[in-house]
Amino acid sequence: MKTNAILFRLSFLFLFTMITGGILHAQEKITMASDDSTMLKKTVAPPAIKKDTVRHYSPRVAAVRSAIFPGLGQIYNRKIWKVPIVWGALGTTGAIFFYNLKNYKDTKFAYRVKYNMRANHTDSALYNSIVAKLKPLSEESLRFYRNQFRRDVDYTALFFVILWGLNVVDATVDAHLKSFDVSPDLTLKFKAGHSELANTNGISLILKFRSDRAK
Repeated sequence: MKTNAILFRLSFLFLFTMITGGILHAQEKITMASDDSTMLKKTVAPPAIKKDTVRHYSPRVAAVRSAIFPGLGQIYNRKIWKVPIVWGALGTTGAIFFYNLKNYKDTKFAYRVKYNMRANHTDSALYNSIVAKLKPLSEESLRFYRNQFRRDVDYTALFFVILWGLNVVDATVDAHLKSFDVSPDLTLKFKAGHSELANTNGISLILKFRSDRAK
């Protein structure tokens, strides 16, 4: 069965896409900040930003929305491109879950009928209700597939819960990163001074940054 391999690839793709998007977003902010900080002597004051125009993103709100319905937290964070990924990951896992559940029920029924026909001489009338592709299989084969599908049902349910949780985590972390702004107020400068600890004079490198929450 290739079910587990599909789920592992799906989970890896989900994680890779989310993490890559977050890294690219963070790198974009850092790059903008670095460009501003290279001008050590020429300090240009950033344009004044009214506090009313700055939108604050609540990690709690993003988490609650994603927990209630996957993708709502990403929409709240204005990361619409992540919504199809979330729905695709959960939708695929859900489809695999129902596929395994149906096959588990079919093989369980076929095994029970064949076992009763051999051991108890009953359920002969139910033989025609067995799925056609399962009729040629032996009791041992049916029991093997029944156990395998039952295990895959548990795995897919677990993966579905994990992916749902990752959707909540992604929305929460994204909201935290949204409210942290370094590009307008990052400054890097050299300052001469005296170190009381080392009792020496020298030059210090000072890096200042602020978060929107500090406003």
